[in-house]
Amino acid sequence: MMMRTIDWTDEKGCITIIDQTALPSRLAVLDIYDVDGLCEAILKLRVRGAPALGAAGGFGVALLARTLKAQKFQDYIGGLKDGADKLKRVRPTAVNLSWGVERVLGRALTGKDRGEVEAFALEEAKALADEDVARCKAIGEHGASLLKDGDTVLTHCNAGRLACVDWGTALGVIRMAVARGKSIKVISCETRPLNQGSRITCWELMEDGIPVTLITDSMAGHVMRAGRVDCVIVGADRIVQDAVFNKIGTYALSVLSKAHNIPFYVAAPLSTFDLSRKEKDVVIEERSPDELRYWNGSPIAPAGVPAYNPAFDATPMENITAIITEQGIMTPPLAPHIR
Repeated sequence: MMMRTIDWTDEKGCITIIDQTALPSRLAVLDIYDVDGLCEAILKLRVRGAPALGAAGGFGVALLARTLKAQKFQDYIGGLKDGADKLKRVRPTAVNLSWGVERVLGRALTGKDRGEVEAFALEEAKALADEDVARCKAIGEHGASLLKDGDTVLTHCNAGRLACVDWGTALGVIRMAVARGKSIKVISCETRPLNQGSRITCWELMEDGIPVTLITDSMAGHVMRAGRVDCVIVGADRIVQDAVFNKIGTYALSVLSKAHNIPFYVAAPLSTFDLSRKEKDVVIEERSPDELRYWNGSPIAPAGVPAYNPAFDATPMENITAIITEQGIMTPPLAPHIR
């Protein structure tokens, strides 16, 4: 896969994304020409993953700056701010989306006229995307030192290049270790309810030729007890003072890791840190119950059965061995000024 997960196409004047909902059946590319289309893509998880959402927020502001219809500059700026607020609310738990929006909006608002606003927004959004790739590779460099030749790593959800602009966080650590000549095997949890582990993580690793074995989420304890896991590496959607928010099921893995004395690592850029907040301050997104009741339009549960479908859970800091960032490896508790 040579293209980025999310990018800007100058020739078309639009955002280009890999549609992650089409994987693993086909590699589909979508062109997005308006912010409503981007919001739909984020909501439907066509583009997902904390770092990729940061880039989506940035490119979304750049797209909004180009497509807004307003005669007066004051109305144009007001519309830009309103559109940015709408974009930030699409997925409330992952902090990178609002971070990307705010960063690019702040730069755009320094423009003295519409032309400057458009140019500044696009320039900043492209810079944000380029920096994400560099950050992920730096995370990989630091994290690779934690893996030994012959290790088997268990991972959850997808924290690979498709969750970022490129390279990945948790999978970026594994990629870098392999690039350094280490033999690494991966166990990937399928990750309910949307199977991002089986659909996307397994696809990525197989494309790279990295050995991967798929398991159901409920098998994790069994493979740990059998001695088949050397460490766990996951990504993060938001890191607060006392917890890490990540895909639902991460907390259970941390408990199992602790019970079996297995290192539990989180790989994430500093843009995912939100240390002004604690776990109690964060809203956990709930998705449609039909994601549990149906699969590809076919019922897999009795009609009308109540279903609870949170997208994320919180893993307390005491369950985390270390957090791997672009600046190095951090051990909880974290200093409150990190950002």
